[in-house]
Amino acid sequence: MSKSVKAVIGISLGLVTLLTLLISAFAWPASEMEPRSLPLVVAGPEAVVTQIETQLATSVGEDAFEVTAVADREAAVEAIENREAYGAILVGPEGQEVLVASAASANVAQQLTQMATAMGGESGGQPGAQPTVTDVMPSAEDDPRGIVFGASALPLVIGGIMAGAITSLVLTRTRDRVAAAFLIAIGGGLAMIGVVQGWLGALEGSYLANAGVVALGILAVALPIIGLRHLIGPAGVGIVALLVLLVGNPISGITSAPEMVPFGWLGQLMPPGAAGSALRGFSFFDGAGTAMPLIVLACWAGAGLLLTVLPHREKPSEKPRVEAEAAERTTRDAEAVAR
Repeated sequence: MSKSVKAVIGISLGLVTLLTLLISAFAWPASEMEPRSLPLVVAGPEAVVTQIETQLATSVGEDAFEVTAVADREAAVEAIENREAYGAILVGPEGQEVLVASAASANVAQQLTQMATAMGGESGGQPGAQPTVTDVMPSAEDDPRGIVFGASALPLVIGGIMAGAITSLVLTRTRDRVAAAFLIAIGGGLAMIGVVQGWLGALEGSYLANAGVVALGILAVALPIIGLRHLIGPAGVGIVALLVLLVGNPISGITSAPEMVPFGWLGQLMPPGAAGSALRGFSFFDGAGTAMPLIVLACWAGAGLLLTVLPHREKPSEKPRVEAEAAERTTRDAEAVAR
């Protein structure tokens, strides 16, 4: 078998494998979407709360919801506003009310509404009575189902990958790559939020705060690429890019909720999930629940910067280029002194 035939077969098999990984990574989490210890609060008489917990465990699953009892409606709303719960079930003399927060997750809000409707009045009030559903933290008016918000996740990931990969390929010095990544992140954050919030109206809150989150999200992807490229060479670009794209993005939970996808907890420790949670917090919840996501993003970006200052071994193929660049700099310095 000739070398050209082997090359054709090798490239074809490699791309087919990559496509298989892509479809598996994105389709599998979607096929396994269901509540996994999803925080929910319940207010009402103790016996009714116990009954609701039993109903949820029977109809949805024993580990589907993490139910916490609260004193009243005010406490339930506070838990939702602080992002401690995605919704609440309230039972009183006048019947049952379900509180949802489409800003936290339109997908979860829809499921809670359907679930409450199916439960009907079995947990209080008259049998067959339908509960009142109140959206206490609604999504942006121009994006009520959070579709635009969810669609913005992939461009953020791709922006970080492009920033790290292109600067690593085009620029020869690591410090130039880092400087370019910061400029791209700042410009990309301002531009992306300008589109998503300013034009499409899918976000609320401070424009600059939201843009800062996106910029940090881009850096959390770009800087590790640049740092690993500095340390081990071009292979570092592919390692980080595939890790973020094939693992981090599908389990980020941005389009639903971290508790709705497999390994959602892991997704929150990676740039896409952390950036989505932080952006949601600043946009709709006055910054509630953003401390951990921001720490995660800062750790990824900081780790990337740390890698850029670690010593690396030059490859033999790079020595002539490095020596030529050094000679060119020496010549320029000499000419400058002569002038």
